[in-house]
Amino acid sequence: MNRRALLPTLALASALSLSLSGCLAGENASDTGPASADGSTQGGTLNIDFATYNPLSLIVKEQGWLEEELAEQDMTVNWVQSAGSNKANEALRAGAIDVGSTAGSAALLARSNGSPIKTIDIYSQPEWSALVTLPDSGITSVEDLRGKSVAATRGTDPYFFLLQALESAGVEQSEVTIENLQHADGRSALASGAVDAWAGLDPIMAAAEQDGAQLFFRDIDFNSYGFLNATEDFLTEQPDVAQTVVNAYEKARQWAKENPEETAAILADVAGIDPSVASSVIIDRTNLVVDPAPGDAQRSVLEKIGPVFVETGDVQSQEQIDEALESLFDASLVEKADPDAIGSDS
Repeated sequence: MNRRALLPTLALASALSLSLSGCLAGENASDTGPASADGSTQGGTLNIDFATYNPLSLIVKEQGWLEEELAEQDMTVNWVQSAGSNKANEALRAGAIDVGSTAGSAALLARSNGSPIKTIDIYSQPEWSALVTLPDSGITSVEDLRGKSVAATRGTDPYFFLLQALESAGVEQSEVTIENLQHADGRSALASGAVDAWAGLDPIMAAAEQDGAQLFFRDIDFNSYGFLNATEDFLTEQPDVAQTVVNAYEKARQWAKENPEETAAILADVAGIDPSVASSVIIDRTNLVVDPAPGDAQRSVLEKIGPVFVETGDVQSQEQIDEALESLFDASLVEKADPDAIGSDS
């Protein structure tokens, strides 16, 4: 598919611009103690998100590794749940969290618009989005969306997935009503008949599928990677803590590989879904065993997405996109990651 063919049809994508008005729990600036010459910090709080679309975050939280490691520095860990990439981006930009989980497309948009974030780890290569409808809707293809309403969360991978799906089928956005709803609200709107279709996100999507919803359009190439992002201030002021976070993530990746069913059980518990649904998400639709260093694989995906933001006015110029792509990735922590350093004394 020629992604540049997508450009003329993206009038509505201007809504992808980041809103700073959203509020999340823990939306106070990081309370950190003084840093020493070697970058170590004594006292303070690490504000970090967890999200059901980021299984590694759930493992790190459930295992308590960060609490254990940072207790030696008299630091506490404040976990904030992100309901979607857009909410994680809002919290990162507001300084409510130091580390947050987004899709790659959302990270690029945020960085291009001046959000001071760096991607420090790739947590997954997921097929986490598809187009969903109900069995009796009469919708069996993207072409059937003409004249219909579709729920999607702007600023997230499912929204961008929808845009690509419409373009691939030759459907103009003006022919579809896109309702901006957070992921869980989108599922509820579909179930109640308030919308005809939904650009879904796992694990909510998998739960809806178990309840009878149908995935009528799938394409893994329309999904971008899972990005773990950190604010530049955090990376500069607390490099040792940032390294501990990445070490914990890489320990979680090893743990998930060795314990797929246990990983699914954690997801089921946090997301409130059936264990069989969680297993489907983890085993069938999520690749956690990927190169964690952000680099060429992710850049090749984002290079196709970037021009869209310029065409629709979400980013002022291609130069900003290019600068964001050059400055977004920081693989240094992954390159030094030592999973065995986590819990080594336990």
